[in-house]
Parts: sequence; C-alpha cells; structure tokens
Amino acid sequence: MKVFFPLRPSPLRQNNYLCNPKKNTTLNYLAHITLSGTNKQMQLGGFIADFVKGNKKAHYPANVWRGIVLHRKIDEFTDNHPAVREAINLLRPSFGRYSAIVLDMYFDHILAKNFSKYTEHKSLWLFSMRFSINALRSYAILPERVKGFIFHFIFTNRLYKYRKTNGLYESLKIMSIYKVQTLEPEQCIAFLELHEAKIKALFEDLYKDLEVFVAKEIMLSKA
Repeated sequence: MKVFFPLRPSPLRQNNYLCNPKKNTTLNYLAHITLSGTNKQMQLGGFIADFVKGNKKAHYPANVWRGIVLHRKIDEFTDNHPAVREAINLLRPSFGRYSAIVLDMYFDHILAKNFSKYTEHKSLWLFSMRFSINALRSYAILPERVKGFIFHFIFTNRLYKYRKTNGLYESLKIMSIYKVQTLEPEQCIAFLELHEAKIKALFEDLYKDLEVFVAKEIMLSKA
C-alpha cells in the first residue's frame, strides 16, 4: 500500500495516483505530510516519497531522506492493518480493483475535515500554506515528476480543498476523466455519504495506531 500558470500541468498529473497508478496506498499526501512530524524537511520527504525509487540517500538532505524512509514504513504498516483490510472489503463490491484508490481519497477527506481533532494543528489552511511555502523553497530538490505538478497542486490548494465534499469530488472527477474512466465520482460521493460513519471509525482505528508507530520510528531514526 503504499494515510490532485506558466508551468501549469495537465490535471492528469496533480494526483499521485494518476502519476503512479500502480501504487496501492490507502494514505495520500495530507496524511503522509502530517504523520511526518513537525520537521519541514521530513514533511517534504513524506510528500515526495512515492516519486523516489530505490536508495537515493545521497541525493537528499538527511531529514528529507528520513521522511522518505518513514513514508515507506508507514505504507508497509498500513498495508497490513486490519482496519484497512476491513475497509477495502467494504468498498470492493462497489469499486473492485480501484477500492484502495477510493479509500485513500476518503481517508484524506476525513483527515482534512477533522484536522484539528486528529492532529495538534488547529488550522488546516495554515498548515497547508506553511507546507506549500516549504515545498516551493525546496523546488530545486523535488523529483522531476513532482516539479511537473507542484504549482498546480499549490495554487489550487488541494490539501485544503479535501476538507469539503466538493473538493473530493473535483479530484475524483479529474481521475475519472484522465485515468480511471470507469470510476464514477457521483457513485463515490454517494457511497461515502452512506458509509461515512463506518469509514471514519476504521480511519480512526488506523490513525491512532499509526501515531504510535510513527512516534517510535521517528525516535529510532534519530539514533
């Protein structure tokens, strides 16, 4: 598994599933950035990790690499979590092989919608703005594929938009047009509205365990 100007790219490139459709993550950008802690470079590493293959430790500052490694460990942990398996089973009859993709987007929506509840941050807008500034300042070290969508990602404020159902719908619509033509955004939203209480409960089961896991991994990475 791996918790969408002048440089404006095609919308196809603004969501990491569309850039990397083979990944099976159920955590998307917001969750990975948040779980990376307060270190700005680790947050950046958590954001770009899906676009960094193999051991590229020498290519990045130490804390960015720590964030990349943490992202990979989070993905492995999430892959094997019972709440995720239960959630996938809930979605599979409706979304088939795209269940993990849809669940990923549901989880980021739930996190964004309840950001101050699940994190120590009081404002998602402020958190997203600070991360955006950090990403732009770090533009030189971003992977080329990230450089291709980062401006659109920031100027459309994707992290913040996920808190609203219409923001989630926009990302689903882009995906259905450019990559997964069989995905129906209206069906995804209707399914979430019908099962949101259950999906939210499963997210909370996962997230509380992730917080414990991540805290230990961050401490170990400092050693």
